[in-house]
Amino acid sequence: MNKYILISAVAIAAAAPFAQAQSQVMSGSTPGKAAAVQTVEATGTVVAIDKATRTVTVKGAHLTVDLVAGDEVKNFDQIRLGDRVSATYVQALTLELKKAKAPLSMVAESGGAHAAPGASPAGVVGRRITALCDVVAVNPKKSTISLKGPRGNVIELDVRNPDHFKVVKKGDQVEVVYTEALAMSVTPVAKDAGKKK
Repeated sequence: MNKYILISAVAIAAAAPFAQAQSQVMSGSTPGKAAAVQTVEATGTVVAIDKATRTVTVKGAHLTVDLVAGDEVKNFDQIRLGDRVSATYVQALTLELKKAKAPLSMVAESGGAHAAPGASPAGVVGRRITALCDVVAVNPKKSTISLKGPRGNVIELDVRNPDHFKVVKKGDQVEVVYTEALAMSVTPVAKDAGKKK
């Protein structure tokens, strides 16, 4: 996530698809542990700037989006028409079996950094949510494991690795860690080399 062109959840929703988004998904799984990571990279060009609302319109190969720059964006005035915007959005999810019983819990953390005043606009923002959930159902025939979170919500997971059913039992607990991050930067449009001084 990023503090340059938007430092809000809107960034997460809007930035990933604004250009020829290249998506790669990797996942791994061993009995009692699972992980998945998705990365989306996108680029676009600044086609409009509304200073009054601090909105930058970025056009990519497949989509045009409006990105709102919050007050955290220190270098907003440096953004120019034609500048290139690059974004990388990463989502990661890990699950790990915990055999010891503990109270259900959830902790959310967030942070970020932005370019120094005067530098090219750039930044990163991210958040991580860690939750301890109860295993409330295990169904090898349907290949599902159901988890109950600290807020009482139940999520049914599709399990692709049958070895999980050898170690995960009803009454166990699973630690779930969800992380997302968005990094964005702006490359100024090149000065016209043919321009006379």
